[in-house]
This record gives sequence, structure tokens and C-alpha cells, in this order.
Amino acid sequence: MLNTMRKIEISEAPLIGLFGSKAAYQVLMYMENYDQGYASQISRTFEMSLSQVQKQLLKFEQLGLLVSRKEGTARVYYFKRSPVADALRKFLRSMLDVLPEFVINKYYRQRRRPRRFGKK
Repeated sequence: MLNTMRKIEISEAPLIGLFGSKAAYQVLMYMENYDQGYASQISRTFEMSLSQVQKQLLKFEQLGLLVSRKEGTARVYYFKRSPVADALRKFLRSMLDVLPEFVINKYYRQRRRPRRFGKK
């Protein structure tokens, strides 16, 4: 008999409820997956308004979960090193591991840098 292990997958609905809004959930999951982000990049990924994303990033910065700095013309956000942020990141990482495969492929497997020159 063949023993096949199926990946456990969860619905996003409880996570959206836990974080209070879909925008808050998506911003935090994006930040955990990519380690950093800026508002326009996040808004394009999830096809939501730039102001929604900026509002969430500002809220999480004011709460002490994120820090930001200007890089050129963009404000780039990062998780702050703190016991609360570190615990939240562990939780978010564990949730990324059990999201449905189509969600992972759509939002969390984006190319982050240009292809190497000459690669096809």
C-alpha cells in the first residue's frame, strides 16, 4: 500500500477575520513572504488601492511591528525586530506553509529581480 501524505491546506477566511480586514492580512503575509515591501508593489500584487495599502503599512508602523526607510523615491517597509513582531512572523510563516497552492502561486511566488542577461 502506498502511503501518500497530503499537504494540509487552510482557508484564508479565518486569517482575514483574525487581522480585521483582507488588506491587513494581505499586507502582513506579503511582508513575511518577501521580507520587505513598498506600497505600490503590494497594491499591484493584490490589485487593491494604493491608499488601502499605505493605511495598513502606516498602522503597522505606528503599532511598532514595521519600520520604514526611504530608498530613492520609495518608502520601503521591514519588520521591526521585537518579541511581538518575531512571534507574529513565526505565525505568518506557518500560515504561508498551509495556504492553498493556487494562492501561493498567485501572490507569493513573484519574480523579484530581472532575468539574467541571455537566459531564455
